Amino acid sequence: MKVLIVYYSTYGNVFKMAQLVAEGVRAVEGAEPVIRTVPELIPQNIIDSRPDMKAGRDMQKDVPLVTLEDFRQAGAFAFGTPTRFGNVSSQLKNQIDQLTGLWLKGELEGKPAGVFVSTGSLHGGQETTLLTLMAPLLHLGMILVGVPYSVQELFTTQGGGSPYGPGHVAGGDNKREIDANEAAICRALGRRLAQIGLRLKKD
Repeated sequence: MKVLIVYYSTYGNVFKMAQLVAEGVRAVEGAEPVIRTVPELIPQNIIDSRPDMKAGRDMQKDVPLVTLEDFRQAGAFAFGTPTRFGNVSSQLKNQIDQLTGLWLKGELEGKPAGVFVSTGSLHGGQETTLLTLMAPLLHLGMILVGVPYSVQELFTTQGGGSPYGPGHVAGGDNKREIDANEAAICRALGRRLAQIGLRLKKD
């Protein structure tokens, strides 16, 4: 079973989280992670004028863009985004808005989905972004999957991560690395999505 990990990342932090979610998926026998990104909406001349943005783009240059067929083939989903004023990035939302054809046919109904997020600051809108990102997934008929408190790192994280999904605090310069607790929560989401997706597929 394929677990589609579709994300948007400006500076590469959400991309790194996607890789960690994929590690969790790989830990489950019978599950295969598929990492995909979405089209950029920031003009290329702006990216070229910002070394930090350009480095983020270069880091992800080999990641394919997601297709509708990727969504059709997946048995579970993880959606990753940075925050934009407490909400999902326009790049990821733009991709979700293009799923109307699959929604009309009910092709995504009954499939588990989780969300993950990166912010510049500790109180930068992680939970509001995760919660607002869940709303369109419910419209698509997906089954929401979070991170339960049996994942001990939820008790000890000083950065990101909540029952709503993994989080990362990247810092004001977007250079803070994902710490051990944040990474563990990312992997936990990947494992849960794979396990639940396989269980639902058998039913």
